[in-house]
Amino acid sequence: MAEFTMELSDEQKEVRDWLHGFAADVIRPAAAEWDEREETPWPVIQEAAKVGIYSLDFYAQQYFDSTGLGIPMAMEELFWGDAGIALSIVGTGLAAVGVLANGTEEQIGTWIPQMYGDANDVKVAAFCSSEPDAGSDVASMRTRAVYDEAKDEWVLSGTKTWATNGGIANVHVVVAVVDPDLGSKGHASFIVPPSTPGLSQGQKFKKHGIRASHTAEVVLDNVRVPGSCLLGGKEKLDARLARAREKAKKGGERVKNAAMATFEASRPAVGAMAVGTARAAYEVALEYAQTREQFGRPIIDNQGVAFQLADMRTSIDAARLLVWRASWMAINGKPFTAAEGSMSKLFASETAKKVTAQAVQILGGNGYTREYPVERMHRDSAIYTIFEGTSEIQRLVIARTLAGMPIR
Repeated sequence: MAEFTMELSDEQKEVRDWLHGFAADVIRPAAAEWDEREETPWPVIQEAAKVGIYSLDFYAQQYFDSTGLGIPMAMEELFWGDAGIALSIVGTGLAAVGVLANGTEEQIGTWIPQMYGDANDVKVAAFCSSEPDAGSDVASMRTRAVYDEAKDEWVLSGTKTWATNGGIANVHVVVAVVDPDLGSKGHASFIVPPSTPGLSQGQKFKKHGIRASHTAEVVLDNVRVPGSCLLGGKEKLDARLARAREKAKKGGERVKNAAMATFEASRPAVGAMAVGTARAAYEVALEYAQTREQFGRPIIDNQGVAFQLADMRTSIDAARLLVWRASWMAINGKPFTAAEGSMSKLFASETAKKVTAQAVQILGGNGYTREYPVERMHRDSAIYTIFEGTSEIQRLVIARTLAGMPIR
């Protein structure tokens, strides 16, 4: 087990500086254009693929970093560049992790390369879980998967929403209900291969922020996929369902708490994204305050501005500390006895909203225009308190954990 440390190794620093350079030289110059276009920034994704950032190998290297700091470090730097473009680059990772976590070796080898494509023909993948009536309440999921034993096929029907890359993905990973009586334990994940009949893009959302990231509904109309597309295989699924039914008889809450542990472990990565956006806005505001003069002196000489910057920097550093602690705990198997994963996501996302709003205020009228990036950063920051569990859900998880109550 790696000791918790705030000092990055030389190798980690090299990776951080490399990512920062890409974010500064490639992502940032393109940010305003793709935000206005509200389209997937394919040329930027292609550049990321050429240098090795948009790849399973890179993501895996960071994910398996024994310190736990690889992923949060990478997320912070990429999202420092621009949240919308960064999400377009890392969004495929959600689907890839779904396959890595649940798939067989054959499924991993078959489907993950098709998610990324190559530098000359980049592809993206989509992870489809949320539904119009099942966002935070995953147990209310309605998309069904029914097994056709005669044809060894699964038939998927339902509508997914808020899917990053939904409809434009080469490969979709779809979570569906196979046993409604088991709640979230009755779910399974399926690969929907390219050009499968019955899968279509529904509404594409015109969003307040992260507009360079494609978000849409995915409609599944009697989509048939081979039995081999059930992640993990049917034998494993049947065994898992049998165990879940037995556990549900003895104590259903234990089943639900086990499911929540998975969400806890993933939330620090979103917190790191928020830290990156907050840091970017703070740096713009700091430079502006040092160079903008009013009444014959830089505005940072005014306590009203200087104290805001002090609070901004303090909150950012505190958020990063929470994210790094939770990330280290997750990779080292430390139990989140106080919902530390949710704590990190909650504090970092709320910090991003507050810091970007303060940055707009420090820039005054200029901050309210699209001539300066803090306006976009402020819009982007709103997503962090919504996806991967709203701030209200984070507080609920933390409160119920501290009280020793089951998490529903």
